[in-house]
Amino acid sequence: MKISLFILLILSTMTESTAQSTPKWLDTTLYPFQGKFMNLSVGRMHYLDEGTGETVVMLHGNPGWSFEYREVTKELSKTHRCIVPDLIGFGLSDKPKDWTYLPKDHAAVMEEFLDNLNLDSFTLVVNDWGGPIGLNYAIRHPEKIKKLVILNTWLWDVSDDKHYRKFSNMMGKGVGKFMTKHFNLFGKVVVKQAMGEPKKLDKKVHQHYYKHMENSSERKGCYTFPREIIGSSQWLDSLWQQHTKINRIPTTFVWGMKDIAFRPQELDYWVEHWPDAGVTKLENVGHFPQEEAPQIVLEAILE
Repeated sequence: MKISLFILLILSTMTESTAQSTPKWLDTTLYPFQGKFMNLSVGRMHYLDEGTGETVVMLHGNPGWSFEYREVTKELSKTHRCIVPDLIGFGLSDKPKDWTYLPKDHAAVMEEFLDNLNLDSFTLVVNDWGGPIGLNYAIRHPEKIKKLVILNTWLWDVSDDKHYRKFSNMMGKGVGKFMTKHFNLFGKVVVKQAMGEPKKLDKKVHQHYYKHMENSSERKGCYTFPREIIGSSQWLDSLWQQHTKINRIPTTFVWGMKDIAFRPQELDYWVEHWPDAGVTKLENVGHFPQEEAPQIVLEAILE
């Protein structure tokens, strides 16, 4: 009996250690953080909680994870508390096979995560799908948001825009979905194309945008998001109808002007409805200002 209990204890310890060990593909010189995990209703969410001081929450989109905010976090954590989660299905978070991965459900999980942290006031930084997911929380809890820093994203129904309908159909269905599911197309190809200067994307850095989804069974979140650009139009519209709840919060837009996804006209639309916002345009930057120009993003947070 004692031997059996001892074996069970060892197996339990091994399981916990394996679940939280550093993956072989992760370069800890690039990402020198000791992450944390929070058990949520759909699984474990991995997140960074670095530094002390005023709190800054940074949210990624598809197909990234907290890795893309690493340079901002390294510097900002010297004076601030940086909380950077990996969405469920991305990074080091759990990737449940039977979950919906719908943006509205991501938003509900993010609200659960942030509520569990009991934050009173924080700056919110968002990019790509982190925009609707994070701004949903801001709309529901505007009193908690001290400042918004918005990087290449959107918050409205784009179903009448050919640009988005084409991309959503191409990457979220049919061949595009198949190629992402089985060959990691989104992480290996689309990420690089979305950079302002693709040739400058270091190979080791680029690998971290797709290695966290090495197996086809781990890519459901990645191929669901493109489909939902149009599929979640009703939810996106419902958020935009409430944007006046947050458009007076101090806001800075930091925009990569060479983004193939969110173009200068999307920035213009934001600014038209955010009358007091600051704007920084980055002419040679694409979809990921936090990756391509982290110092500028850092300055926007601190100013």
